[in-house]
Amino acid sequence: MRLYFAPGTISVAVAIALKEAGLTTELVRLSFQEGDQMKPDYLAINPKGRVPTLEVSGEYLTETGALLDYVAALAPGAGLVPDAPLDAAHMRGVMYYLASTMHVNHAHKMRGHRWADSAESHADMKAKVPETMRASAAYVEAHCLRGDYVMGDQFSIADPYLFICCNWLEGDGVDISEFPAISAFLTRMRARPSVQAVIAEGLMV
Repeated sequence: MRLYFAPGTISVAVAIALKEAGLTTELVRLSFQEGDQMKPDYLAINPKGRVPTLEVSGEYLTETGALLDYVAALAPGAGLVPDAPLDAAHMRGVMYYLASTMHVNHAHKMRGHRWADSAESHADMKAKVPETMRASAAYVEAHCLRGDYVMGDQFSIADPYLFICCNWLEGDGVDISEFPAISAFLTRMRARPSVQAVIAEGLMV
């Protein structure tokens, strides 16, 4: 397997999950500052021009949630998806919220060109980010974390996803001290060997 990633982006969630699952992969670093994700060679792999992309036996898988589910399926013994359908639905509900709302809120800060053309519109979207990300943090605090992790005591594939999104909060102007459950979650995640490993490998910024 080969994981195409950019430091500090949501793609790091997949790298964390791979380590939690005990799976090895080659890492291919892209620089968003240099526009690697929009170069022809990478667009031939992922025409969306985004990360992550996971190369498996000549096929290219995209979308964070799909890759996390794939990792969990490769290593069922790691217990990264709850057995109970109701619990698994909660886990995926959190992941879909992150994909559809919290990640989009964050992207308005630096990727306004996806939604508008004028500089004034981009500035307005950027100015809104602290408010929308704080609203996402409030939702996560109240409705996503069921204890130490998304699934209470059980670590799941939702946790690296949530960790990366919550890791953006301070940079997006959110005071995480207002959210004790998130603050404790971030501390707990940073202590995990999988996260320590990606930090040591320079995947976090």
